Amino acid sequence: MMKFGGILGFETGIMLAPMGVDVAGPELVAAVANAGGIGLIASPVNDYDLTVKAINDTRKLTDKPFGAGILLEFEQTNTIRAIFDEKLACLQVYWGDFPKEMVDEAHKHGVKVIHQVGSVKAAERAIAAGVDCIIAQGSEAGGHVAGTVSLTALVPRVVDAVEDRGIPVVAAGSMVDARGYVAALALGAQGINVGTRFVATHEAYANDYYKQQLLHYTEEQTDRTDLYGRYIWRGDVRCLNTPFHQQWKNAPDWVQNDDYQPIVGKSTFYTHEMVLRRFAGQVANPTTCGKLEDMVMYAGQGVGLVNDIIPAGEVVRRFVEGAKAIIQGLSQNYLSESTLTKATDGGDSDESSVTV
Repeated sequence: MMKFGGILGFETGIMLAPMGVDVAGPELVAAVANAGGIGLIASPVNDYDLTVKAINDTRKLTDKPFGAGILLEFEQTNTIRAIFDEKLACLQVYWGDFPKEMVDEAHKHGVKVIHQVGSVKAAERAIAAGVDCIIAQGSEAGGHVAGTVSLTALVPRVVDAVEDRGIPVVAAGSMVDARGYVAALALGAQGINVGTRFVATHEAYANDYYKQQLLHYTEEQTDRTDLYGRYIWRGDVRCLNTPFHQQWKNAPDWVQNDDYQPIVGKSTFYTHEMVLRRFAGQVANPTTCGKLEDMVMYAGQGVGLVNDIIPAGEVVRRFVEGAKAIIQGLSQNYLSESTLTKATDGGDSDESSVTV
């Protein structure tokens, strides 16, 4: 695959969202990395040894660079130390501030910092901290969603905030096919952060039931809710509006995933066995058993464009090749022939470059 839109030293601008608990595991991260994308491990929470194991398991599958992601809502000292010690290419942080001293520490270890934000104010704090890349997440994104502004409104504002600092902006939220990729580029982004589309891949460590459900829902059948994040931490997510979710989405505030809720299943996440109670925030992986239909299934509003389950490398290829074709088609349809010739030859022209 030819390089296209590479950022941060990677061949392309296609970034895998570090979907948890372990959906973005070694197989998926390596597959994205091998295809030229930016693979990000869903890091274990504050666990040095498990993080090192996930990194080593990924390195067995790829010799390409990759990174890892963490949620700042939780204590992550041990996980961050593992990422620094292993000198990953990049660290993606989200849902909180990552101060300048931590960014400087990452840079000392050769690790670039990618900060995902949901607002311009959060982006400005990340810029001041000296991060290497900013992900602007629109409210239509799946999984945890911090902001309330749509992608098309947020990305240009974040791009303007970056100005000429050389910090690439990556768009997140309903990035499912090449049309979204090109739209993000038109808004000023240099890459896209992809979640839902990568869940529906062979390598994603998600339960097959979850993957199959993504093929049957549309943009009108997702919901933003805090139902699955009330007990441990208050965090909104966007998920499929399944029959189970429809039944409970208007539950009063005191209803939460505590020990009083009935057990709906169990899973093994990394090496830890876990009982899943009703309203648990963890999605089903291949080890999960129980009432899968009563478990949360994260998805963004772009889910209506997810129509097949394919290799992750094919997802990257479709984004890149599709974007090239769209851009070429737009050039042929909207730029005059003389302008195209001049651009190809590197010449100058006073003629109008746009036909209407």
